[in-house]
Amino acid sequence: MSGGEIIIIYNVVLSILAIIIICLVILLFICCKKKPIKAEETLPTKQIACSYSLMDIHGATDGFNYRRIIGQGRIGSVYVGILPNGDQQVAIKRIHPRLVLSNAGFGFTSMMKWLSLAYHPNIVPILGFSEGPGERIVVMEFGGMLSLDFYLHQNRDHDDGGGGGGGTSLLDWNCRLRVAAGIARGIEYLHEVMVPHIVHGCIKPSNILIDVNFCARVCDYGLYTFLTCYDKRQLGLMGYVDDEYWIGNEKKGFSKESDVYGLGVVLLELLSGRKCDQESLLVKWALPLIKEMKFGEFLDNRLMLPNDIRPLVRLAKVALACVGNSRKNRPSIVQVANILNSLEVGLL
Repeated sequence: MSGGEIIIIYNVVLSILAIIIICLVILLFICCKKKPIKAEETLPTKQIACSYSLMDIHGATDGFNYRRIIGQGRIGSVYVGILPNGDQQVAIKRIHPRLVLSNAGFGFTSMMKWLSLAYHPNIVPILGFSEGPGERIVVMEFGGMLSLDFYLHQNRDHDDGGGGGGGTSLLDWNCRLRVAAGIARGIEYLHEVMVPHIVHGCIKPSNILIDVNFCARVCDYGLYTFLTCYDKRQLGLMGYVDDEYWIGNEKKGFSKESDVYGLGVVLLELLSGRKCDQESLLVKWALPLIKEMKFGEFLDNRLMLPNDIRPLVRLAKVALACVGNSRKNRPSIVQVANILNSLEVGLL
């Protein structure tokens, strides 16, 4: 074989290798291009809430047996039950009959389908619903969760209105900072991610559940629309909604800003261990102490002060901004969540 033939063969081999490499690069590019689409298509999505018959709900709660009640609020009673063909316990909220009657013609099914699309680690998802004459039922996830109200106030002495010493606390300072950040993230999701956005209506400790990992989860979001036709002053709103809510024959009503106010009140409860009341005495008591930096008098005396109280001071200032300003000057939930997330990161 001559030298010229060897060169020709060599060039042919190189050409074939180059073609193979080019083909592999093209195939690799195509595969990489398709990969995100495939991953996106297989991501789990939140399904719209299931519609259950009243017979299913009746069976799951043993005919709304009072022994199955795990919570009672102004909107309704909550039962624990297991639905047909299910193996997990669920929380079943039975809307109070008087609220059902005062909201006749209200688009309950449409609202439940919309609210059920909300899905975030810091909210309690709505799994299903049921309706019938005089009945409106909401089915939610349940995992043995207890409310923040329970963790903060169950061991507090009530001789002095919930403000004195005594008792023990089930949440240390680090847990409280994490809970605060979790609540803010849940509200941020409802306000800024859901389309259209969801206004909770009444952010308060009894509407914040703590799961087994001490993660805060917001519940009852959107359900306070049932109160539009009823005397709201008697339904647990006072103390957790801002003054603007009551101005002008209640025309201003619920808003993102009123939710931020409620979060501010919850932050005050987390920091002080005191329970809010309808007269907003907690806010009136706390604001001057925060402004004057009297944290020894303000912070929950059931817990020892940490060596570094700067995160608590910053949290108190966030609470001050939430409850001490008008709606126009109040921080957004995005601003609040960013600060609280940074405080939580500082704990790691």
